[in-house]
Amino acid sequence: MEAQHVRALFDSQWQRTVALAGQLRAADPEDVAAEAFARLYSKRGSVRTTDAAVGYLRTTVINLVRDRARRQQLDARERSRAAPPIAEVVDRDPAVIEAVGALPERQREAVVLRIWLDLSERDAAAAMGVSAGSVKTHLSRALAALRPVLEGDRHVR
Repeated sequence: MEAQHVRALFDSQWQRTVALAGQLRAADPEDVAAEAFARLYSKRGSVRTTDAAVGYLRTTVINLVRDRARRQQLDARERSRAAPPIAEVVDRDPAVIEAVGALPERQREAVVLRIWLDLSERDAAAAMGVSAGSVKTHLSRALAALRPVLEGDRHVR
């Protein structure tokens, strides 16, 4: 399929592709449709007919919507599991803020990035220039060091 055929297909199928993504409850149907057309364009050499291209678009939209929904669910699970008990009190309690300030640099960075800024382990690791496992280790040690301060105020169960 040549580039001009993909352009013609885009003109005739754009609205239908966006509508399909919307019907599948994509949060961003236009982005999904655009990604589907971009993938079609990159595969244009192996797609021979217009019918095959339309089928490719539909399948791609379905897969993109599924992948995005799955990714959102996984992100939500990770955020709910990763929230340590001090997340709720850290901003309000001067003793906790002082205790965080007294932590070693890497532990303090882990607390600030993971708890205060609510970054994922991967994003915190990138910001700190370490692996995700190192972020977990630094955060675990920081929480262990903070526990006496928090338990003294009965913030941690």
